[in-house]
Amino acid sequence: SGTAPPPRSGGCRCLAGGAAFAQPLPARTTVVTVRRAGSATLAVPLHHAPMNDHAEFPADGTAGGAPVAPGGLVRRLGHYARLARFDRPVGTWLLLWPTLWGVWVAGAGSPAWSTVVVFTAGVVLMRAFGCVVNDLADRRIDPHVRRTAGRPLASGAVTVREALAVAATFGLGALALLWFLNPLARWLAVGAAALAVVYPKRFFDAPQVVLGAAFAWGIPMAFAAETGAVPRVAWLWWLVVVVWAVMYDTIYALADRDDDLKLGVRSTAVLFGAADLYMIAILQGVLLVGLVLAGQQSGLGGWYQAA
Repeated sequence: SGTAPPPRSGGCRCLAGGAAFAQPLPARTTVVTVRRAGSATLAVPLHHAPMNDHAEFPADGTAGGAPVAPGGLVRRLGHYARLARFDRPVGTWLLLWPTLWGVWVAGAGSPAWSTVVVFTAGVVLMRAFGCVVNDLADRRIDPHVRRTAGRPLASGAVTVREALAVAATFGLGALALLWFLNPLARWLAVGAAALAVVYPKRFFDAPQVVLGAAFAWGIPMAFAAETGAVPRVAWLWWLVVVVWAVMYDTIYALADRDDDLKLGVRSTAVLFGAADLYMIAILQGVLLVGLVLAGQQSGLGGWYQAA
């Protein structure tokens, strides 16, 4: 069969089994080409393109060949900022809080200010890096999910090439911070980078566990930077934060569950199914017990326990 020609006058031509027929499309509908198993080639609206049929996206990252509107430098920087989620800082706080827990506990309440500055900058850079990598991995899924369809890469406002350049910029910035850390902390940073890259792959049914491991990785790094070692209590704090992240990201994933089920995307919200609220309650209970134990093992006093 041939390749479907570009749509004209608000419609598209579809070839199926050798028969051509016209289908009207709404104005300003983006069309992508989908090859199904066999000989049929279909031109379908982007928001209806099935993800398991190898929807084709151009190498420049524009959805269905839709051109990226030219804009000034300020507009481009705005797109890059949104790509890195600088407009949604709550994710940065969720990564910074446990990292600073590790810094302060490792430093016995008086960490070196150079460590505080380096780890704070590292959180900002690595969170931005992780967001861009996540969007690159999900660029063929995000256009079909209501919550993510407007993201710069999913909407075509930013190309794949641009996103790769943005990710490289943040990654190199984080790499430069390793100059200020000791060898053990540098080796642990390799694990942080690996987790940031692996998480979007969603290779098993609970990707939130990988996210939690990444968000908690600043704790063993903080102990390494402050003390030159990673004691068992550091890994206890790490495990507590993993449970915390799985809990809150499961709640977050509930908003996308209907779309995830249609697209075959894995998450704990899908995995837990009808038992979602019970599992979240169990995770919250484990979190509270873990915080108490970690506080006791770290020698934290009554103010911590009361909080």
